[in-house]
Amino acid sequence: MGQPYAWRLLSRVSSFRRASVILQHLRMSMHTEAAEVLLERRGCAGVITLNRPKFLNALSLNMIRQIYPQLKKWEQDPDTFLIIIKGAGGKAFCAGGDIKALSEAKKARQNLTRDLFREEYILNNAIASCQKPYVALIDGITMGGGVGLSVHGQFRVATGRSLFAMPETGIGLFPDVGGGYFLPRLQGKLGYFLALTGYRLKGRDVHRAGIATHFVDSEKLQVLEEELLALKSPSAEVVASVLESYHAKSKKDQDKSIIFEEHMDKINSCFSANTVEQIIENLRQDGSPFAIEQMKVINKMSPTSLKITLRQLMEGSSKTLQEVLTMEYRITQACMEGHDFHEGVRAVLIDKDQTPKWKPTNLKDVTDEDLNGYFKSLGSSDLKF
Repeated sequence: MGQPYAWRLLSRVSSFRRASVILQHLRMSMHTEAAEVLLERRGCAGVITLNRPKFLNALSLNMIRQIYPQLKKWEQDPDTFLIIIKGAGGKAFCAGGDIKALSEAKKARQNLTRDLFREEYILNNAIASCQKPYVALIDGITMGGGVGLSVHGQFRVATGRSLFAMPETGIGLFPDVGGGYFLPRLQGKLGYFLALTGYRLKGRDVHRAGIATHFVDSEKLQVLEEELLALKSPSAEVVASVLESYHAKSKKDQDKSIIFEEHMDKINSCFSANTVEQIIENLRQDGSPFAIEQMKVINKMSPTSLKITLRQLMEGSSKTLQEVLTMEYRITQACMEGHDFHEGVRAVLIDKDQTPKWKPTNLKDVTDEDLNGYFKSLGSSDLKF
């Protein structure tokens, strides 16, 4: 009697342990899925870690809704002296917003297309107006929504792994998240060039273009972060001094020529035009290999997106950031109702045939009246800060 009873007891204990292990794994799995962003108080700083490495830390509405209130809380906390934002995984800071989800939500008549853009732009503005030093470690891919999380902050640290681009005209959108504010304020016509072509800047060029405020060798980034966290009640000037010291010691690609510098004269002359058609004509007349390559790139983009983008930057050059974000919110809502964004997502992200069928197919068919519709007020539905 005693031995069978003992076996039954051991079997029950074993089953209980297995059940406990399974429950523990389930809890860990649920926690992992929920932790798209990590928010920690470390040393003197609040640290935001974008934690979707499998998706290159693409920004979701859930992440925005966690970051914004914590940012505001740290801004008011007397024991938090700076805010650091970074990406997990080593490949990307943030490769952009979850645009595939946006397209799917719009087709399903869900509110995501309103909520995500509205709350993302409010977060962009909060970063720009943050009263605490805000340090974005833009190590790896930084595009679209990732640019919005970094470029408006006081300090942006690029590394040899940084890759910046605003490629939205290739998916039937436009360079939003305040692109209409910061792009036309870059040197010469560089911002217009980056916006219309989606040209990629890498490494030290991200700093040289004015996107980043500092450049640090990739292998020194962890040490820099630790030194920032160890500061005692630092002011913005102290944070700037630490960043400047690391920047000064960074030697990687220091003597390498700026990738876009040799073409700046062409960029300034060709992109100094009030219409996309004239920009293309300027590139054609220039005839250099660089100009012809950019002409080919532009001709692949959505004609509607190109015209929206040029007007966005021209108008944004004299607007405040809040005014630009309000304008951009209006444009996004019109784009969600249109054809090209959903077609761009299909061609680039779903079917991946890379051959979007734009409507209209030609620049001449995108009229001023069409364009005005993208910029009109949304009345009571407009973005409010």
